[in-house]
Amino acid sequence: MSETVAPEDCTTMTEVRAGVDAVDRAVVALLKRRFGYMDAAARIKPDRSAVRDEARKADVLAKVRAAAEEMQLPRPDLAEALYDQLVEASIAYEFEVFDRTRG
Repeated sequence: MSETVAPEDCTTMTEVRAGVDAVDRAVVALLKRRFGYMDAAARIKPDRSAVRDEARKADVLAKVRAAAEEMQLPRPDLAEALYDQLVEASIAYEFEVFDRTRG
């Protein structure tokens, strides 16, 4: 992303769109890495009942909300809602991997 213009320095929509595209690519790369950790969790957890952990989910959401507030994200509630969906998708994916590799 270092070749893009900082948001506050953008003067054209081309710069804005290039910045957004660069951020989106970085987010997708981070999502791929996050799902890699779900692969690891499915490999490490001792049994299928350990896949869903509501206490851990609540902890993740609280940490995301706190980080969003600390970084002064305009919509910390949106970050939390997005992460709720991401965590649910991650749990579903982990179940798939667990079942595929141990089923």
